[in-house]
Amino acid sequence: MTPMFRSLAIRNYRLFASGQLVSLTGTWMQNVAQDWLVLDLTHKSGTALGITTALQFLPMLLFGLWGGVFADRHNKRRVMIATQAAQGLLAFSLGILVVTGLVQVWMVFLFAFALGMTTVFDLPARQAFVVEMVGPDDVTNAVGLNSATFNSARIVGPAVAGVMIAHGGTPPVFFLNAASYLAVIFGLSKIRENELFPGRTVERAKGQVAAGLRYVRSRRDLLLPIVLVGVIGMVGLNFQITLALMARNEFHRGASTYGMLSALLAGGSLAGALLTARRGRPTQRVLVGSAVAFGVLEAALGLMPNIVLFSILLVPTGFAVISFTSTALSTVQLGAGEDMRGRVLALYALVFVGGTPIGAPIIGWLGQYVGPRSTLVVGGLGSLVVSVTMAMLLLRSSGRRPFRGRRNAPVPAPVPMDLVR
Repeated sequence: MTPMFRSLAIRNYRLFASGQLVSLTGTWMQNVAQDWLVLDLTHKSGTALGITTALQFLPMLLFGLWGGVFADRHNKRRVMIATQAAQGLLAFSLGILVVTGLVQVWMVFLFAFALGMTTVFDLPARQAFVVEMVGPDDVTNAVGLNSATFNSARIVGPAVAGVMIAHGGTPPVFFLNAASYLAVIFGLSKIRENELFPGRTVERAKGQVAAGLRYVRSRRDLLLPIVLVGVIGMVGLNFQITLALMARNEFHRGASTYGMLSALLAGGSLAGALLTARRGRPTQRVLVGSAVAFGVLEAALGLMPNIVLFSILLVPTGFAVISFTSTALSTVQLGAGEDMRGRVLALYALVFVGGTPIGAPIIGWLGQYVGPRSTLVVGGLGSLVVSVTMAMLLLRSSGRRPFRGRRNAPVPAPVPMDLVR
């Protein structure tokens, strides 16, 4: 097996990755269907779309750190089986409401919030479990393969969803996504625990959340990348909203076009993910450079005069997104102690995902009342400003030296970006 795919030689990881590919494809299909359902129910309201996205990520903002503590304390495989089953039940229930004609927009809001609650516990457990499956020697490779799996699903899922919605409406998409979770649960149930590399379980104690915050606050090498990710995630990474608004309100196209645009963004991300699988340790140059490149590209997207040029520019934008997010996450994890892994990952996810409840309604309102193009220009310029500011701070403190983390420190799987919104 080639070095780029060496983690797939591990049986447990093959089972996990195969289930993830099926389930994530269904998840991306549902993202498209949910967005389209909200636009149909509200007569193209960008504000309602922003509220839906915000509610889906609000639980991470409120409870994300406790999810990290939970992951540090419990068996991560069992946690994921429970959360995946809950997510499948939510998708099936929403499909029933739509097919019976009972669905209202407040119900979609409620389901989005419930899905976010399951993510609070699923996300840190899933990230940390990758380390337990492949061990420290192959984790860097698993980062790239996980990201490649995720972005392969982003290419296939929206495209298939667009066709299905155009011919049968949104209910079949919700039902198919519900069934896709069975693949993950089956794979997790077949994992051999005696072949894992289990980390140390943290005993229950008071003040563990506060201890994690103090730990990150005392480490500049962890704090600065987390702040950078938080701000860019809030203002720039709202593609679940911006692409839907551009497809429907600016280019006056249907769900199939939205799916195509999402697939093009994911195609660029896939290329970035495969490069990550071959890359060594992260550097400050790559971290800040990819953030600056993303800001410039997103702002330029808002200025593209037609859908052809807009579509072409989505590919390098997706490449910059994954280069930035993977490098930031690797940088943070390389500096984190093993007993703090769950809490550091939860804090990263909190600022990355938790900024959406703040940024998404603003972006949605801006798209509705100022225009869809403004959402991209504002998001890009905001990301560019914070990236340049961070570059100046990093250069002042440590020049352009490569990041030096703990020796043999593992690198986690990237945050799944239905989380790159």
